Amino acid sequence: LAWVESHVTAKRLIDEGAIGDLTEVHFYDGNRGPLFHLADKVEVTPEEVERQKPDSWWYKAASGGGSLLDYLGYGATLGTWYMDGEMPLEITTVIDEVVGIEVDQHAITICRYARGLSRMETRWGTFTDPWAIQPQPVCGFTFVGTDGTIASPDYADHVTVQTRANPNLTAVPVDPLPKGRRNAIEYVLSCMASGAAITGPLDPAICLIGQRIVDTAAQSARKKRTLALLP
Repeated sequence: LAWVESHVTAKRLIDEGAIGDLTEVHFYDGNRGPLFHLADKVEVTPEEVERQKPDSWWYKAASGGGSLLDYLGYGATLGTWYMDGEMPLEITTVIDEVVGIEVDQHAITICRYARGLSRMETRWGTFTDPWAIQPQPVCGFTFVGTDGTIASPDYADHVTVQTRANPNLTAVPVDPLPKGRRNAIEYVLSCMASGAAITGPLDPAICLIGQRIVDTAAQSARKKRTLALLP
């Protein structure tokens, strides 16, 4: 998601103060489920998906299965990037509990920051896959600031902005990613060649906070209570 033009454009707008001070980050993402797709996104039938679930590692807790561990890292890491490295004070996570399924297919994580509440939701079972047809709820990010909002769907060709000066929803075309920042490999190689530090969502400090959010969320779900961010 660090290389999705809409999300990079949203970060630029936030940093420029387009919506004032950022107060909330809302993330919703997932897919129809990991067994719907083979290599290169080749699809299988729903009947085949159900047949595979009992034996698939994706659905085994001991193997790290579940939508939370699959998708929360995206929202937690980019969310930390949008928050300029700020850490949440507390995490509260609730997961679904489906008979016969030992891992979550739907998880909602609430992050309490000093500046307010943010929500990060993961879902196996979206109506459609976002890289093909955006489902509803739309997969991606929504940002709330003191003076406006931004919606940044996954893979979109524009973000939607509203401000106090212009509360009507306004489409802003995405910024094309420049050479050297178009994908992870190209970016890391360009930093190595120039000696520049790794920044943005790949910054190890940002990634560590994202991992702490995921670890705390997983424990919160197991213990069914709010937890302070784990060290």
